[in-house]
Formats: sequence, C-alpha cells, structure tokens
Amino acid sequence: MTRRRWHILEEADCLTMARRLPVRFDVSAETVLPAGSPVRLARQVRQDMWRRLQGMRGFSPVVRVETEGAQCRVTAGGSVDGAFPRAGTEAAIAEVLADPQNRARWSAWAGKGAQADG
Repeated sequence: MTRRRWHILEEADCLTMARRLPVRFDVSAETVLPAGSPVRLARQVRQDMWRRLQGMRGFSPVVRVETEGAQCRVTAGGSVDGAFPRAGTEAAIAEVLADPQNRARWSAWAGKGAQADG
C-alpha cells in the first residue's frame, strides 16, 4: 500500500496544503489564530476538517495559512467533485474552525513548531 502525498505550496507568508493540484476552493471558511508553524497548523486543521467531512463523496481538503504578523489567517475547505450542500458544508467547516478545544490544541501544537523552528 502506498501513502498518498500531500502537496505543500509555500509562498511569501503563505502556505497551502492540498491533496490535488491545482488548488480549488469550492467550499471554504476562515478564521484567525495566533501565529505558529504554518505546516503544523495546516496539518492539524486538515485532519479535523477531514474527520468531520470524510463521509462527503468527492471531497478533497485544502488548507491555506497566511501569516500576518502575530496572527495566521486560516482558510479551510477544498474541492468537491459532484453535487453537495454548500451552506451545510461551509457551516460544518466553520464549526470545526470555531471549536474552542480545536483552536487551543492547534495553537499549542503550532506554537511548539514555531519554537523549534526559531
């Protein structure tokens, strides 16, 4: 069994993690978190979003982390091959991003990565 690879695209102050290229956001939600390791943050957000939406056929997750000073703007979502309920899907992603336990865990994990990088 081979492990599927994730594409990690890095630009100035922006990291995008996606399953497929080109990156496409058919559905998305945004939040702002304290700055930390963009790779660690993107990985954790992707995992939690996937857990919530894994039953959606044709869903391919994408997470973009844009560093803006002491904060990171996180856009989570992805592409969907086929029909899907846009409002319900965006609401589900927004709930994952707004969950206080997720946010605390993501910030702690991303902060550890930033300390190791620095």
